[in-house]
Amino acid sequence: MTRPIPTSEYIKGFLRLVRVQNLLIVVGTQYLARIALIGPRQDWPRLLVESNLLLLTLSTVCIAAAGYIINDYFDVKIDIVNKPERVVIGRYLKRRWAMTAHQALNILGCALGLLLSRWVFAIDVLSVSLLWFYSANLKRQPFVGNFTVSFLTALSLLVMAVYYRQNTDLLLIYAAFAFVVTLVREVIKDMEDVRGDARYGCRTLPIIWGLRRTKQFLYVLIATFITTLFLIADSLHNPNLGWIFMLLLIPVAWLVYRLVQADTRRDFAYLSNLCKLIMLMGVISMVWA
Repeated sequence: MTRPIPTSEYIKGFLRLVRVQNLLIVVGTQYLARIALIGPRQDWPRLLVESNLLLLTLSTVCIAAAGYIINDYFDVKIDIVNKPERVVIGRYLKRRWAMTAHQALNILGCALGLLLSRWVFAIDVLSVSLLWFYSANLKRQPFVGNFTVSFLTALSLLVMAVYYRQNTDLLLIYAAFAFVVTLVREVIKDMEDVRGDARYGCRTLPIIWGLRRTKQFLYVLIATFITTLFLIADSLHNPNLGWIFMLLLIPVAWLVYRLVQADTRRDFAYLSNLCKLIMLMGVISMVWA
């Protein structure tokens, strides 16, 4: 007789499914961007309880959570090979309930966006559509899937530039930063998951290029982006940005060093987590930008 799963396990499984820690980072990023980049900073107590910011963040979080659900929905078989301990759908949550939660969160997220403006609503609909196509097909294609999920990450800041239309230059710089760091991380994750991806017919960069050539692509991408960041900081005559980018060079240099040596699945998992740390450091740096 099968032992019934406790309610607490269902809740833990669902929170793991929607990547609650990532959703909290999204919330923190948007609130910090509102206070530190858009401002005015001296009104931060009022900004913390701003209703429009709350609606915008809830809209983003609902759509992101729905995206995580549909991604795992399509990837159950691959995840059983790559990360069997993290599989939630089919273990804690039935497939039909996962799809219902996905649809409900998308509808709620888009509805909240419509309350704010038609442009936010349009971005929400775009995000929902891209997340579906990414999970169903694009993520199995070389580079297109990586580019799509990176663009979706950047949208969490781009939507703020569209809605508030203040200090858009700083918002765009941090959106670009989020885009590239996510792109690097997604490619590294593909190197980590190459075994399961290859078994189920995915055509990611590490599969069609091999690990060595994929690493060379990342070296060029990182070097080009770092150079671009410093050129942008110089053009904006913002010395604070220059110092922030200098400090971020330390973990980025460590990332490149470890990437050169990386060879095992464990190595790539470490690099993926390091990308998360660099992203978090970038978000925190908004305070000084």
